[in-house]
Amino acid sequence: MINVAVSGAAGRMGQTVCEAVERAEDMALVGRADPKLGVPLRDVLGDADVVVDFSRPETAVENARACLEAGVHCVMGTTGADFSELEGVGSANLFVAPNFAIGAVLMMEASKLIARHMPECEIVELHHDHKLDAPSGTAKRTAELIREAGGNPHEPIHSVRLPGLVAHQEVVFGGLGQTLSIRHDSISRESFMPGVLLAVRKVASLERSPTVGLEALL
Repeated sequence: MINVAVSGAAGRMGQTVCEAVERAEDMALVGRADPKLGVPLRDVLGDADVVVDFSRPETAVENARACLEAGVHCVMGTTGADFSELEGVGSANLFVAPNFAIGAVLMMEASKLIARHMPECEIVELHHDHKLDAPSGTAKRTAELIREAGGNPHEPIHSVRLPGLVAHQEVVFGGLGQTLSIRHDSISRESFMPGVLLAVRKVASLERSPTVGLEALL
């Protein structure tokens, strides 16, 4: 049984993670940390094997460091922060995913393949109006992967923030006399839960910390 605590548990993603963990037969929800609940992260570390963090960009690195130094593995879903400074910190592992939806990972992998043949492209990402960072972590990761594959994602990345959206991204490739578009839509937050649970199950066995991207676990 994996004992899991959730940081940012009062938020919409945090609540969905709590529900997913409670439904998982091989996991137990042992803590909910959130300023809105009056529960600091340090109060839930003692009982947890893994912390799943969906908090805020300005606290994400500090939260991850606290987990690692306490010997608790961390699955980080908060985007908009740089976790590179945490390499080698503590005795536990840090896993960071810009997007936990398996379809979004497949979109990024397909973009790498397309970029080798149609390098010019634009990225448009669309999210709900409460998302704090722009462009999204998924969009920035997609651009990074396309560049590594030899493509040329145009700047700036286009960000849309509107009520009614959840998480959406389109990559449009252009070539001589043709275009090719690939799009992923998360229409509910449940779309991220299989990836979150996969990360919880595998974070302890990572050979490198931090490890970035759900593709590393698939």
